[in-house]
Amino acid sequence: MRIVSLCPSLTELVFDLGRGAELVGVTEYCVHPAAGVAAIEKVGGTKSPRVERIVALEPDLVLMNAEENRKEDAAALAAAGVRCHVTMPRDCAETAAMVRSIGAALERAGEAELIARDIEARAARVRERARGAREVSFAYLIWRKPWMSVSADTFASGLLVQAGGRNVFADAGERYPEIALADLKRAGPEIVLLCTEPYPFQEKHKDELAATTGFSRARFVVADGEYLSWHGSRTPDGIDYAARLIDAARAT
Repeated sequence: MRIVSLCPSLTELVFDLGRGAELVGVTEYCVHPAAGVAAIEKVGGTKSPRVERIVALEPDLVLMNAEENRKEDAAALAAAGVRCHVTMPRDCAETAAMVRSIGAALERAGEAELIARDIEARAARVRERARGAREVSFAYLIWRKPWMSVSADTFASGLLVQAGGRNVFADAGERYPEIALADLKRAGPEIVLLCTEPYPFQEKHKDELAATTGFSRARFVVADGEYLSWHGSRTPDGIDYAARLIDAARAT
């Protein structure tokens, strides 16, 4: 089977399902596993794939994500007769279903089932532990200049809410709302998570935000964006990582 993956988390999943050797094209943002993707041809970015080159590679299947990738690229590939598998999970249940669907498409149903069951089991365990525990309000920032957060309709928010968090921007009209720091100050979350992707937040940004909002520096936490936004074989560890972030905030 010849496979092209246009989503970093799905590339990682292909390897974990034992099909990495059959990848003939990935994006420049596909970085895991590093040794595995190093020798695979890069076919552009997630939103700027080289469609003609992908078609020339004659893949049996192209894996895409409806948020990471563009509809017009999926349509162009389909028009060229290329089979595309497009998914967009928003929570753990949908992620488990996605893993199973990709496992079936790659003829790795057994391996996929193990990952899917791990997702379901860890999610159930985290939800049970959060039941009755004190809720922790949070904001999750994904961009700077302009400052941007996430609404309830996002994978990252879902992981954190599942662990007992409350997203202060849950009801924003957009999935990724632009906010002012005055909005953040007014919302008053107990913890502000600074995501390492897509914007590479670092420790130095805590000082900037603390000075502007008046919040203590300790209220800001740099959070691993891969664990909180990649859906697939990284999700089991992401579930536990989200729970640790909420538990740590609850303990302070």
